[in-house]
This record gives sequence, C-alpha cells and structure tokens, in this order.
Amino acid sequence: MEAEKKDLEENGMIAALSYVWVLCFVPLIFKRKSKLAQFHGKQGLLLFAVEILGSWIFPIPIIGWTLGFLVMVLAILGAVNALSGIFWEMPFLGRYAKKMKF
Repeated sequence: MEAEKKDLEENGMIAALSYVWVLCFVPLIFKRKSKLAQFHGKQGLLLFAVEILGSWIFPIPIIGWTLGFLVMVLAILGAVNALSGIFWEMPFLGRYAKKMKF
C-alpha cells in the first residue's frame, strides 16, 4: 500500500526520520494526522526499543554483531520505504506496531 501524494510530500522525510533512534517520537507527537508518519513512527519506536534492549547484546561477538547489523538493515529499509511512501511492514516487529494505539 502506498501513501497519498500529499501525505508523502509533507511527511515523507519525518516518517523516514522515525527510524533514527530517539527521533521516532517526532512523528508520533507532531504528525498525529499523517497515516504515513504514524505508521513508520510506531515501527521506529519498536526498533528503538530493540536497540535499547540490544545494547547489552550488541557488544557480544558474532551474535550481537549480527543482531546489530539486522537492526541497522531494518532501519535503512524502513527509512527508504518511508521516503517512497510505502507502508512496509518490518518482519516480526511490524505486526506489533499495528496494534499500538496513540
């Protein structure tokens, strides 16, 4: 599913920023009416939580490095899809983001 052109033009960059650590709160707070920004903001929030919890695991060789790499790939894919106006659901975390209510 793709976003409306107006929503993408006005909120695409902010939706992409939601995948940059604590900036996930920007669309959740300031772009309440944007479906695109809210969708990606919720996913960014869950990814941020994984980053916080993973900070204990990321320094561990192999396992932690792999998890850190996967989180980085998900963040990049999320930002690219947000800039494209695509409602891309992240594997595993995306289904939980759909259930979040703000």
